Amino acid sequence: MKTLSSFTHLFFDLDGTLTESGPGIMNSVRYALRHWGIEETDDDKLRLFIGPPLTESFKTLYGFSEEQAFEAMGVYREYFGVKGLFENSVYDGIIPTLEALKNLGKKLYVATGKPEIYMHRILEHFGLKDFFIFAGGADLKETRSRKDLIIQYVIKECGLEEARSNGDILMIGDRKHDINGAKKTGLSSCGILWGYGSRQELTQAGADFIIGRPRDLL
Repeated sequence: MKTLSSFTHLFFDLDGTLTESGPGIMNSVRYALRHWGIEETDDDKLRLFIGPPLTESFKTLYGFSEEQAFEAMGVYREYFGVKGLFENSVYDGIIPTLEALKNLGKKLYVATGKPEIYMHRILEHFGLKDFFIFAGGADLKETRSRKDLIIQYVIKECGLEEARSNGDILMIGDRKHDINGAKKTGLSSCGILWGYGSRQELTQAGADFIIGRPRDLL
């Protein structure tokens, strides 16, 4: 069985893995819900928006129709694009770990469900951009929002089919969507416990590895 240190290409989720993005996402969801007169006070329910595609969450958690969900996504972005994306912070230990991984010769990538227009601004703002060879995310219309589609997009853009065939790529993330996306695209996966998913969620999804601290990747 492969060990964590044997993977040469590492794909990182963004929200809940590299950055603690909860406050900005939750505030943006609250802003969107107020458009429909909904005043949500349950933070645990709002946290469920961190990870899955936005429209999926509006439909499953609030019963929105497809049309309402896309309208809600637009209202959400009115807040997120100005304030929400910076109501965010890099997790302790992430930057030293990324530095150490690069020094070990690892190839680092981002594969996130966040739209690329916001992803690039966040990576730049928090000094993370230069660690990664390529960063791939969703498009604004969410036609590429599922994690498996984003992983496949990064693999294609970076010419990593051989690395995938050789089992050299590891997907790292905090939610079941990261683990399921890795499975659908033939990658190994590592669940992390400093984000928004629980050990139970990651275990049930079938994560190949589960770690508690960024430096455990070393």
